[in-house]
Amino acid sequence: MDLLLPHPSNSAPLTVLGFLERAATAYGDSPSIVHTATPTTWSETYRRCLRMRSSVSSTAAIQKGQVVSVVGPNVPSVYELQFAVPMSGAILNNINPRLDANALSVLLDHSGSKLVFVDHKSKPLVLEAVEILRKKGGRAPLLVLLHDDDDGNAKLDDENFIGTYEGLMESGDPSFKWVRPRNEQEPMVLNYTSGTTSSPKGVLLSHRAAYINTISSLIDWSVPNRPVYLWTLPIFHANGWTYTWGMAAVGGKNVCMRRPDVSQEVFDLMEKHDVTHMCAAPELLNRLVIHRKERPLKKPVRVMTGGSSPKKISEYESLGFDVSHGYGMTEVGGMMTSCAWKPEWNVLDAMERARLKSRQGVRTLGISEVDVIDPETGESLKHDGVSQGEIVVRGMGMMLGYYKNPEGTAECMKSDGWFYTGDLGVIHEDNYIEIKGRSKDVIICGGENINSIEVETVLCMHPNVKEAAVVARPDSFWGEVAYAFVCLKDGRGGKVNEKEIRDHCKEKLPSYMVPRDVEFVEDLPKTATGKIQKFILREKWLK
Repeated sequence: MDLLLPHPSNSAPLTVLGFLERAATAYGDSPSIVHTATPTTWSETYRRCLRMRSSVSSTAAIQKGQVVSVVGPNVPSVYELQFAVPMSGAILNNINPRLDANALSVLLDHSGSKLVFVDHKSKPLVLEAVEILRKKGGRAPLLVLLHDDDDGNAKLDDENFIGTYEGLMESGDPSFKWVRPRNEQEPMVLNYTSGTTSSPKGVLLSHRAAYINTISSLIDWSVPNRPVYLWTLPIFHANGWTYTWGMAAVGGKNVCMRRPDVSQEVFDLMEKHDVTHMCAAPELLNRLVIHRKERPLKKPVRVMTGGSSPKKISEYESLGFDVSHGYGMTEVGGMMTSCAWKPEWNVLDAMERARLKSRQGVRTLGISEVDVIDPETGESLKHDGVSQGEIVVRGMGMMLGYYKNPEGTAECMKSDGWFYTGDLGVIHEDNYIEIKGRSKDVIICGGENINSIEVETVLCMHPNVKEAAVVARPDSFWGEVAYAFVCLKDGRGGKVNEKEIRDHCKEKLPSYMVPRDVEFVEDLPKTATGKIQKFILREKWLK
């Protein structure tokens, strides 16, 4: 037995990139991507990704391990780049196009991005961000223009760009070999979570993590071969919860859409393409419920979501959505728990079913262990649905760490072997987890992470503000919104109004991070050591 050592034939590095190569054979003539033009097949998508991989390495001279960024919505080129970039050996970095130019420049600088693929509607944003980067002495990346809506016929009329996506595609070599990782722990993707302007947190995920999380997601959701998947979840959200690569594994049809916030278009695409699956934040599902006005879907559509209340889940299901509910983080690369459904629950009434389904559930297959512990003692708490502590996990699909941030990595990946999520929860008697709150300063608004400390920093930049605290206010539509408590400097009361404070924030923050409401207070509640007691401020919404 001791002689049975690892051998190249039995220890090939895990990577999701092989899913596309297989799809080109197993599902070669099946549609892979649908948008405005004729559907692309999986064999065509594979050849296009090889061409782009070739151009990334030759035309743009990108080397293995360098970062390549993508700023764009859910269009075919952005989908293809989820494979083409890592196929070149580069590290893929999807960036939220809703950021403002300041935040974007910080991420481009922090990541050291060498090449940025830019959707044509994000062109002014990226050019402004690059100019900010230059003024700060940073090195500007190369830029390539994406123009999917014109079916690839866009002409380049801007010297800031080295070419168009389709121009690079034409110069690429489809016989080029893609770069397989030598080690499955090599970094493959860099995804930024909260902290875009103060201290960026760039989550590095390996080929191994992407592979295990993708397989786990497919099995957990029982995704069949050749599903029809509607891209309502932004690809820049943790690589679309791994379903970018997952659809290649099962030969699915990717129905792309630029504007998932246009509800009628979502329903039109569902019916036109016989959509079977989609992922979405509660905010988008709320839009769909309001738009549809209790008119059920013609056929059920399976939906994966997270962070929904029982009432909302009941509303989604009454419309015809078959809801699966889970819990994930960028640091885990997707879903780490899901509310695995039990047949005996089917006989319960609608609200009770929704109440059970709204829990975060049990670990997915890519997670080895999950627990709720006392953060002070590290001891596991009782599974009684009452004892509340911090949710911790460990598994095969965890991040390598935060890019260029060893301190931040050490804060959550501790010496006891656990990853500390910062979320507070309980474990019920049936061993299902339920989130009860958040111990870290993050607000989740419509699927976007807002770092409350970052917003507080901007508030305190106002010349009349003495101090500020930002907390999450529950919202029936967005899930949570930022609510600011502001203390003014002595003698400034009555001289500053809410509009002025919000306008100040709009100048320095992306729109989704601007507080929805500002409340002026004399003092903020604090501990004896001067720490603001945010839990007291949050009680405003619990009364």
